[in-house]
Amino acid sequence: SEKLYTASPGLVNGLQARTFGVWTLLSSVIRCLCAIDIRNRTLYHITLFTFFLALAHFLSEVFVYHTAALTIGVMAPLMVASFSIMGMLIGLQYLEVEALSQNKKKN
Repeated sequence: SEKLYTASPGLVNGLQARTFGVWTLLSSVIRCLCAIDIRNRTLYHITLFTFFLALAHFLSEVFVYHTAALTIGVMAPLMVASFSIMGMLIGLQYLEVEALSQNKKKN
C-alpha cells in the first residue's frame, strides 16, 4: 500500500492494506487454477473478470479518488491487467472454437 497509494497515504490504514493483500492472494489463486485448467470456461471467465476488476480498481484510485499517482507502482499493475485482458479475450476465441468443434464431434 505504501508504494501504490502515494497521492494520499493518510487515507490508507492497516485494515485496507490487509484487505488488498487478501484480494491479491485470492486473485493469484484463481489465476493459477485457470492456468492449470485453461479449458474450464467458467474459470476462464472468472479469471478474466479478476483482471477487469484490477484494472477498474487502479484506474479509479488514480482518476476518481486521487489516492494513487501514476508511478511505476501503479503503472505496472495497469499494464499487466490491460495486456492480460487483451490476451485472454484473444484466447477466449480459441476456447469458443474448441467448444464448437467438441460439440460437432459428439454429434
